[in-house]
Amino acid sequence: MVDMMNMTSLLMILVVAVITVPAQLAHATVTLAVNASDPGRQMPSTLFGLFFEEINHAGSGGLWAELVQNRGFEAGGQNTPSIFEPWYKVGDQLQVSIGTELSSPFQRNPVALKIEVLCDSGDNSCPSGGVGAANPGFWGMSIVAGSTYKVELWVRSKTSFSLSVAFTSSDGTTVLAQSHLSVEASEEWSKRSVVVAATSTDHNARLALTSATRGVFWVDQVSALPTDTYKGHGFRKELATMIADLKPGFLRFPGGCYVEGQRMANAFRWRDSVGPYEERPGHYGDVWNYWTDDGFGYFEGLQLAEDLGTAPIWVFNNGVSHEQSVATELIGPFVQNVLDGIEFARGPVDSTWGAVRAEMGHPEPFQLQHVAVGNEDCNKPYYTSNYMEFYNAIKLKYPDIQIISNCDASIAPLDHPADLYDYHIYTNAKNLFAMRHQFDHSSRSGPKAFVSEYAVTGTDSGTGSLYAALAEAAFLIGIELNSDLVQMASYAPLFVNANDRRWNPDAIVFNSNQQYGTPSYWMQHFFKSSNGAHLIPSTVQADSSTSLASIITSAVRFHNASSGMEYLIVKAVNFGNTSLNVNLAVTGISASNIIPGESNIMVMTSSGVMDENSFTNPVKVAPQVSKATNAAPNMELVLPANSIVALELGLAPALSSRSESLTKFVDTFISTS
Repeated sequence: MVDMMNMTSLLMILVVAVITVPAQLAHATVTLAVNASDPGRQMPSTLFGLFFEEINHAGSGGLWAELVQNRGFEAGGQNTPSIFEPWYKVGDQLQVSIGTELSSPFQRNPVALKIEVLCDSGDNSCPSGGVGAANPGFWGMSIVAGSTYKVELWVRSKTSFSLSVAFTSSDGTTVLAQSHLSVEASEEWSKRSVVVAATSTDHNARLALTSATRGVFWVDQVSALPTDTYKGHGFRKELATMIADLKPGFLRFPGGCYVEGQRMANAFRWRDSVGPYEERPGHYGDVWNYWTDDGFGYFEGLQLAEDLGTAPIWVFNNGVSHEQSVATELIGPFVQNVLDGIEFARGPVDSTWGAVRAEMGHPEPFQLQHVAVGNEDCNKPYYTSNYMEFYNAIKLKYPDIQIISNCDASIAPLDHPADLYDYHIYTNAKNLFAMRHQFDHSSRSGPKAFVSEYAVTGTDSGTGSLYAALAEAAFLIGIELNSDLVQMASYAPLFVNANDRRWNPDAIVFNSNQQYGTPSYWMQHFFKSSNGAHLIPSTVQADSSTSLASIITSAVRFHNASSGMEYLIVKAVNFGNTSLNVNLAVTGISASNIIPGESNIMVMTSSGVMDENSFTNPVKVAPQVSKATNAAPNMELVLPANSIVALELGLAPALSSRSESLTKFVDTFISTS
């Protein structure tokens, strides 16, 4: 009945996947019939979304726009003297000495950097730019002429002096942006903030803190961000825009294995990642083997989901790491920790943790409706018994929250309650293509499915190939067809800094100033209208020379509320190395319903299945759009070998009027029944 009440939704998407066609069947023809008058079944609004994990410097040095690496000097540990890379000395050993001390004003971050200037401009023993310390960021800072940057730091000095805060070229010869701070002698720490404007561009720049006055000073918690970030919340604008363009239905965060840690001591702790950044201790992620200051923390994940207009899914640590598990009789504090985390997201401002959220500038609760109890932990010791402790406690206090189990219910029923179960798949292209029917025969009773991690990996993927994207598209077709069971799906991993590739492949590749989508990223654009759309019946017929077993189809309809336009979109994926003709036959609309000027054809293919994108050729494999001048309900489509094709037909208001009339009829029928 709900489906019938959405008759104004008239965007229809048909997806076809074809396996390899033998050479003798090149240009084989199939007929695809779509009944546009069938109301269909509405698919979840959360069907296709995003999975963000702190891997490959996805957040630290990536989506989180902080330019300074190891801003609090804690990465080397809290025993001093310590290593404080990537900070380094500006000047020689006769001019300056730098090292760490336990003298910070922040109890949880006790390490600070002591800088002793041994030279002085008064006797010409200092270079003109002064001496001190510099930070190159994450493989170079991208400083762009005309842009402004906010630099904050804590400083203390025994003597009064002038501190230069400057973005410079990596060798210090060119000043890109600079400000001078007058620092007064004091035993107390003070926070200083300055906004500097860049006059030159350098994508491999550094931040330098220097002085030409003999004396000793200390600095701590040095931060630098561009003032222009995504929605003003500290996210790198170009990267955030790329994921926003996918129109995601959810955001799963912050991991992944990152949540677990190799050992519990290095697991992600949400409490340590909220509040002022100066008070976040940071931690070493021992699964992906790098330090993060936790600038992108629990709060930032919730904020990003809100900025994207999507549903947050919090994956929390359930007392399990890769090497350790907490016994059930000791799990109580971990359960309370999760309840506190939910209170942080949803609690009123007068609650303990809701007040912390409000102090961070977000008094309104976040719309947290889903949580996952761990990541890939089903077979770990104590998982099921611990899971029940979390499940019961959360349901008692927050009965509306959907709880996700790590155990796979696609083959056999779970032995514990859950709203959803998590399913991960990484495999080669042929296997993933063959898995397009993975959920066809799974039980419809019990929890729904969440395919939170999928991707083609290994030799078929390269660092992101067309071949991989084609197989992934076919897999997503199967998810559309089974969207009565599968509620959500997301590709993994989402981001990789090209300078620190810990996992391969990834959807989006970036460095300090560039970014591009792999074919797997662009493939997801073909499915971004599926969220909340209606799945309607479609059938395929073929002559005797063509095997129907080689074809999988789905059809959906959708109304674009933001533009007010209605569309019929036919999508096809040809996984084979020969072209295929498709005779499209759509009933329920006529030629007069179609607006040629609003109709387009989008194609993604390339000359080789292993073709990839790169910084030098970022859209070698990407959708190409042209006008569909011959748009009609009955028409022939040619699918090039190894391609994804989408035909978008704009529909005239006349069809909308008929749908609105039918909707009114249905509403009247319901109200009188």
